[in-house]
Amino acid sequence: MRITDLLQAQGILLGAAPADKTAAVELLVSLQSVQGNLSNPAQFRQDLMEREAQSSTAIGSGIAVPHARSAAVLRPGLSVITAPGGVDWGAPDGSASNLIFLIAAPEGEDGLHLELLSRLMRLLMREEFRAQLMAAATPAAFRAAIDQAERTEFPEDFPAPEPQTMPRVLAVTACPTGIAHTYMAAEALEQAARDMGCPIQVETNGASGAARVLTPEEIAACDGIIVAADREVDMARFDGRPVLRVPVSAGISRPAQLIQEVLDGKAPVYHHKEVRIPTPRPDQGGENLCHTLYKQLMNGVSHMLPFVIAGGIFIAISFLLDDPSLGYETFGTNTQLAAWFNTVGDTAFRFMLPVLSAYIAVAIADRPGLMVGFVGGALAVSGYTFPCFSAEAVSAGFLGALVAGFAAGYLMRLIQWLLSRLPAPLEGLKPVLLYPLAGLLLTGLFLCAVNPFVGMLNNALDGTLGTMGEGSRIILGVVVAALMAVDMGGPFNKAAYVFATSTLAAAAPAVGSVVMACAMIGGMVPPLAIALCCTFFPSRFRPAERRSGLVNYIMGLCFITEGAIPFAASDPARVIPACITGSALAGGLAAFFNCALPAPHGGIFVFPVIRNVSGYLIALAAGSLAGMLVLALLRKKRI
Repeated sequence: MRITDLLQAQGILLGAAPADKTAAVELLVSLQSVQGNLSNPAQFRQDLMEREAQSSTAIGSGIAVPHARSAAVLRPGLSVITAPGGVDWGAPDGSASNLIFLIAAPEGEDGLHLELLSRLMRLLMREEFRAQLMAAATPAAFRAAIDQAERTEFPEDFPAPEPQTMPRVLAVTACPTGIAHTYMAAEALEQAARDMGCPIQVETNGASGAARVLTPEEIAACDGIIVAADREVDMARFDGRPVLRVPVSAGISRPAQLIQEVLDGKAPVYHHKEVRIPTPRPDQGGENLCHTLYKQLMNGVSHMLPFVIAGGIFIAISFLLDDPSLGYETFGTNTQLAAWFNTVGDTAFRFMLPVLSAYIAVAIADRPGLMVGFVGGALAVSGYTFPCFSAEAVSAGFLGALVAGFAAGYLMRLIQWLLSRLPAPLEGLKPVLLYPLAGLLLTGLFLCAVNPFVGMLNNALDGTLGTMGEGSRIILGVVVAALMAVDMGGPFNKAAYVFATSTLAAAAPAVGSVVMACAMIGGMVPPLAIALCCTFFPSRFRPAERRSGLVNYIMGLCFITEGAIPFAASDPARVIPACITGSALAGGLAAFFNCALPAPHGGIFVFPVIRNVSGYLIALAAGSLAGMLVLALLRKKRI
């Protein structure tokens, strides 16, 4: 044990002038008490004086080290005074003691005070060290002198600090919404790395932006990088480094395997080429064409969602605040307050499709794709075409925005490739003049050419949804809600949600969309079914699962389907079928009751604006209970 571990600054008194040995003992005991080492200072003082009566603890050369074991000592401690005038302590050489240490040891600590005494003696035998202590101006300087002497005399007690090592494995996680999967994958990777004893640094690209961003030094020093993402992230910084690219779900389901692949050197070297037309290959970190296109689409969706959600909720609030008796045709704008919410929400809503197109194009062509994608989306919404095609513009809607995003992105990549051989002096003109002009020309021509055909297809789909009979509507509700529960935030879930959002964009704001209502209820049921099962069938779950399962009440009511993922990942054969069953029933009933939702998110907070909210509550309760019962039947008792 080091001396400085037991000697605090509060236990040091410099330049004391005690009248005699008894006064010095009083000072030393009070310093022990100040450090919180004593339960009964008077008892310890008595025990110390009894020890002093047996034989003097003065060493000579101005040193005294009184010490005692006592039941009044709570924990081992040191105190010290320097007395320039000296104190008669009965030293063998007759000298006065001016450097006095007190060792307090608990009654059961047989060897501790002897070890400290031996350690002190080895240091105090050096005259220069004693002089240094007597010359110390502050308690901090006194402790520093002891610390330095200990490091010199007992180097084995001060091992060299381990060098700060860079993380061996880096990771980047990102999901389309940046809410749940991003952080679940990061947590899974970090936990797996801890279990494997492997240093890791994980960058999360969530809805609020990137956190714990990887530094160039970390990237240069690591063994490899895991990119678990379902949307585009900044890949240029990884050029020439081993990169393993996988869906974000792989980061949740098999983190240890991914880390081991990087450590084993199985991650392929990534080469970032900004101007080539992309041809995804299976050997590029495990990506294929479908996953690449999916990531590009999800990049657009993730940037679109804030416009859809905030704008949709503002429009819904305008209906809550308005008075329908003032006119149903202008419902939502009859009062000034309602009109304000409606106008602001509608403004945000109108950016939905251009933003979708813009960020699909950005995922494909990087920053040069932003402007052409945005304009392409706006052209798709307007339905503008060549005058010789049609005198009346027909909006291409959501489908047109998808076409515009991919077309603008890949046309811009083509332009980048065609202009890559221009002389170096023209490089500065590319991003500010050549790319925008050529991109806007090609995108504008393409959109004006395809808008009439995509518009007709979009209108046909909208018309089909609007004229669906009750049976078809129920089937659609069952399918959409069931897809929301298939992979709970994965591709099927996102496909169903994007489809529902597209119907919302085409629906009248005051009415809402039946499909959107079915999608939301399908996403609410899985967490609620699991929470109910944890409550009413606790024997089907382990104690830790029961505790975490109750949180799903909140997550389900808030339309956060991802709360069910830990349960589905640990027991997919039972949890997923139960969730699909409950969601399908809820979606079918919501469609049967003709419930409609004008907002794309919000859970229970948007229930006031749902058409036929009582039917919606019945559907939600029935689906959640059905999911609970199926899960209880499928799972065996765990305790």
